[in-house]
Amino acid sequence: MSMDMKSLRKTLRQQRRRVSVFEHKKTEQRVLAQLGQSPIFNQAQHIGVYLHAFGEVHSHRIIMRSFALGKKVYLPMICNMNQTLHWVRITQQQYLNKRFSQHPLGMKEPMQSRGKDAKQLDLLIMPLLACDAWGTRIGMGGGYYDRTLATAAIKPIRMGLAHDFQYVETRLDRQLWDQPLDGLITPSKSYRFKRNLRKNSV
Repeated sequence: MSMDMKSLRKTLRQQRRRVSVFEHKKTEQRVLAQLGQSPIFNQAQHIGVYLHAFGEVHSHRIIMRSFALGKKVYLPMICNMNQTLHWVRITQQQYLNKRFSQHPLGMKEPMQSRGKDAKQLDLLIMPLLACDAWGTRIGMGGGYYDRTLATAAIKPIRMGLAHDFQYVETRLDRQLWDQPLDGLITPSKSYRFKRNLRKNSV
């Protein structure tokens, strides 16, 4: 990793930690409003989404909206054997009862021990540290999403969620193993990056 990338990661982590509770609520509400206008989200029936833990755009309202619309919701779980993500379907009751375990890295995971491959998902909503105008996504550095999507036989549509400051105009270095996004939603704007989204907005 170059020093510039190290510096970018550090700066963005610090910015995320400084986001206030009020700003998080406002961002979450605006992102949800844009997501609600997305044909991709509205048509998807099997949705993978993260539990926020490190200053990412909060996901609670998105999860609850998905349940309200009758969608099937899946949360990521790290497979210790190959360090990829499996996706565990949860019910609204399990979510509200917070039936999660604490992973050593700090995030929460479903308590079930078995999950499904990413190919079972229609839409994968992903956290990130940075994204550029070409859809290059920079994560926290663990590579879990990249490894998982690189080996998925059928790849779901990948939509990132970000604070406005996480969208960068400068082109980010994309490694061979990096898995780009199909779309990005910030509080102020939606972006799309791939032709396979056709004329639909994200």
